[in-house]
Amino acid sequence: MKRCAIFSVLLAFSQPLLAADLLQTYREARANDPVYAAAQAARDAGRENLPQGLAALLPVIGVSGYTQMNNLDIDYRGVLQSSYRSGNTNGYSVSLTQPLFNWQSIMLYKEAGFKVAQSEAAFGQVAQDLILRVAQAYFDVLASQDTLAFIQAQKIAISEQLAQAKRNFEVGTATITDTHEAQARFDLSVSQEIAAQSDLEIKKSALQQIIGKFPERLAPLKPTTEIEMPSPSALEPWVASAEDQNFGVRVQQAALEIATREIERSRSGHYPTLNLVGSYGTSSSSFSPAGALVNAPSDSTSSVVGLQFAIPLYSGGGVSSVVRQSIANQERSRQDLETARRAAAQGVRQAYLGFHNGIAQVRALEQALISSQSALDSNKLGYEVGVRINIDVLNAQQQLYSTKRDLSKARYDTLLSGLKLKAAAGSLTEEDVQTVNRLLGSN
Repeated sequence: MKRCAIFSVLLAFSQPLLAADLLQTYREARANDPVYAAAQAARDAGRENLPQGLAALLPVIGVSGYTQMNNLDIDYRGVLQSSYRSGNTNGYSVSLTQPLFNWQSIMLYKEAGFKVAQSEAAFGQVAQDLILRVAQAYFDVLASQDTLAFIQAQKIAISEQLAQAKRNFEVGTATITDTHEAQARFDLSVSQEIAAQSDLEIKKSALQQIIGKFPERLAPLKPTTEIEMPSPSALEPWVASAEDQNFGVRVQQAALEIATREIERSRSGHYPTLNLVGSYGTSSSSFSPAGALVNAPSDSTSSVVGLQFAIPLYSGGGVSSVVRQSIANQERSRQDLETARRAAAQGVRQAYLGFHNGIAQVRALEQALISSQSALDSNKLGYEVGVRINIDVLNAQQQLYSTKRDLSKARYDTLLSGLKLKAAAGSLTEEDVQTVNRLLGSN
């Protein structure tokens, strides 16, 4: 049993660590990102506007009580007589105020619903931004890793070409120029490798800032990734969705509704209020006032029910000024909504074009990669038979690895454009993350 346990532990440590994919990274970010956590708290705080608005329409009930010690000492003028009394007085009362008509409170309650909607929309915007931030940081790391790998592979290929140039020079079949050219390219590749390693660390740090830690490995894109076209394929439905469902637009729509109710709430300064009021109280005393025949305890009970009506007559013009201010704020909110709609439409157009152009670019670069590989093979063969020179091979190698780097970046940018398109239309969810995640491999 002991040997089996030891073997199991060693086997577990010998297994390669599974790479974290985009979905896992996103869920880690959702649990650890402080920006997302702050947005959650802001949303929860915004939800409290509704019960607070409702509270202004519900009755207010209060209870009060008292107890006191009374001492009374009386000296009568011209009469050699005095009176002294002492005793306790205790009591309590219950009061109730129920608003029957208060236009300001009614408008506050209606505003509260839109304030909740506004906070929900603001949180939705942050939730979508988190997906985009995670995807951007994730693909930035992958792109940086690919760039470093391509540079290292290019450095190996250049080193082989350098060694071949040196051998050819030693046997007299090539000039020293070939060696110098290969050496210059090799030194340049070393410099590029150092810069790529630094860039990779920066990209890892950016991802770590979101999720709180960096995974051991990230799952890369599958080599034969096929990026699907968005649905619907036409631009107009995306624009229509953005102008109505974009979370930035939703925030401004709620702001306009709030501003509209604010006008009515401001006008309520001219309106009367009507409340139902009631109270009930009891008191008991062991103290009789002066003039009583006997010092006897007493109990009393009182109850009151009535209507309380108030109407404002003049407030120095303050209410009218507030109304004018609210109307101006409503117009500002209306213009902010129009700005948000235009920005959403522009954002969805840019993402739509970026996605479609990205797919076309990926296809073109895939064909260019095949051509670059053929060109390199032809130049190597031509160099061996003496119809090509060393610089031709080096240029072909550089062209091949540059094409690989551009193709890698184009794939990541296209996938990001697809997510940005969904975000601009207000429909980006975790399901879209899962869709992209299926394009990732495990190695």
